[in-house]
Amino acid sequence: MGEMVPSSGVADMGGCPFNPDGKRSLADLNFTDPAIQARPAGFYRLLREGAPVHYDESLGMYLVSRYQDVDIVLRDAVTFSQERGYYKQWAYGYLDELKDILVRNAGGFIPDVVNIDPPRHRRARRLTEQAFTRRRIKLLEPGFEALVGQMIDKLADRGEADGLKDLALPMSISFIIEKLKVPDLDFETIRRWANAYNAQYSLMQTRVQFLANATQICELQNYVIALVRKRQAERDEDMLSDVIDARIDDANPALSFEELVAMGRAMLIGAHDSISTALTNLLFKVATDPEIAARFYESADNDARMGRFVEELLRLEPPVRALSRITTKEVELGGQRLPEGAHLLVLYASANDDENVFSCPRNFDMDRPNLARHLSFGAGAHLCLGITLARMELRIAGMQIAKRLKDIRLAIPVEEIRYVPTVATLTMERLPLIFSRR
Repeated sequence: MGEMVPSSGVADMGGCPFNPDGKRSLADLNFTDPAIQARPAGFYRLLREGAPVHYDESLGMYLVSRYQDVDIVLRDAVTFSQERGYYKQWAYGYLDELKDILVRNAGGFIPDVVNIDPPRHRRARRLTEQAFTRRRIKLLEPGFEALVGQMIDKLADRGEADGLKDLALPMSISFIIEKLKVPDLDFETIRRWANAYNAQYSLMQTRVQFLANATQICELQNYVIALVRKRQAERDEDMLSDVIDARIDDANPALSFEELVAMGRAMLIGAHDSISTALTNLLFKVATDPEIAARFYESADNDARMGRFVEELLRLEPPVRALSRITTKEVELGGQRLPEGAHLLVLYASANDDENVFSCPRNFDMDRPNLARHLSFGAGAHLCLGITLARMELRIAGMQIAKRLKDIRLAIPVEEIRYVPTVATLTMERLPLIFSRR
């Protein structure tokens, strides 16, 4: 018998308070259900109220849904290993085979630097974060603002566009090409590589898909290896060169060649997907909610207000909604006794929806007094390395869109919006919009 929870189905619950009309069992539901994938907020609430640490049979994972428990997991990187969790989730079911493919065809299996556990993590983070200083981000801001403005101007008179394919993705990928100084790459190549790499987080790829994705990952890694060697031989004014030159002190040497490849790979394909997803979610909300749209247009000329608008959207619809951890010892969490080696899926999006932390969490309120408490960027030792860059990109993009466009609306019924099948992100397949030039 599964846990008994309110039976309001899995639809999103707008407004506040929530009034359950009956009971149903979580044993009948799983996170990979397409209906839950598309509109997960109701499911999250069922979890928080009935089983905050719930074992999902379909995934073989414990879903951690309450803010307090998610925060505990994120801030205790020793008990809850991100490194082990990452490689338990990544290439799920095919990791050993992927390692062999990379060794044969792409210079070896090169682990991600940002996901290693303490104490090794501290040295790597101190070195890599030198590419993400506020000074570096401030220097990038004018170029990004000009880039976004030009892109929107090209679309404005058309009156219609795909918010994902014509704006969010080209914007984020073009910025990557500029900040890494890789003009030999194009939009389609980077997008293809990113899709293949990010599919490894999905927990939902088939073997046929895995083999096709593995080919793309080899191509990506071979390119990055060549790029690192090129930058080591001759620096440029780019973020990868910053990481190559990074030093802390005599006791902390520079990043190794493999660590540099891992960082170059992350810079090239790791950031644009979450940024483009966040911007697409923003456009969707503006296009479908008049109150949110009003706040958006009102913030067009105000940095601080647009910053708060973006922050509340990140809380409401985080681009990364779930990643995993592994317990390194037996531990109690949310009233549940977990064994050593338990595989957890940490639901950032559910934590951001927790009504015990955020009043009426499904309501958009950019004036929340505790707005900064959301967990969309994580917390603790593995707080998102690119947090300042992400906030800058989304704030600038939001302001440029609000200044140049008006009356943004969906060009298709909302029921026709489809999402990429993955537990890791809430990513639309497309976002057809209509609008007018302001």
